Amino acid sequence: MNKNLVFFFLIFTLLACESDRLPKPKPFLKLEYKKPTYIQFNSACSYQFEISNQARIEVNENCWAKIKYPHLKATIHLTYREVNENLNGVLKEVEKLTFEHTIKADAINPVDYEDVQKRIFGTIFNVEGNVATNVQFRITDSTKHVLAGALYFYTKPNYDSILPAVKYIEKDIIHLIETFEWKK
Repeated sequence: MNKNLVFFFLIFTLLACESDRLPKPKPFLKLEYKKPTYIQFNSACSYQFEISNQARIEVNENCWAKIKYPHLKATIHLTYREVNENLNGVLKEVEKLTFEHTIKADAINPVDYEDVQKRIFGTIFNVEGNVATNVQFRITDSTKHVLAGALYFYTKPNYDSILPAVKYIEKDIIHLIETFEWKK
């Protein structure tokens, strides 16, 4: 073997042996979402509200709607129902979807919202755990109208992974409810 080659391997071996090895720091996932601005949504339906500029809305002829978040692969499905002296029945039907999640949910936390002057009475349900929809809500005027919403992601439910996105969209849902108005 060539003496230069042996000398090279000897030097390389001595220089490669460092005793100052430090452990790699534990990585943390940092998700950054754009700060939303809100725009007024108006339609021929009996309601109006503000939505995030990060979302796109599609409305059907029966005033059911989809608020889509393409960058998060999520959609808020809105279901509108007129009330014909059967408010309790409609509200029970809306809540049925929420409480069907009790099998897989770790917890279901309702948060009530009320604006008597605008005749807005609502509840947001935070459903914790690996369930199909982690945020659901309903809004009513207590006499003629009910609007229900449910947030869905186009992925297998893994609560820990989607929680930052859930919290981001939940802020938009709260804003939707706070700016919600029934048309006269």
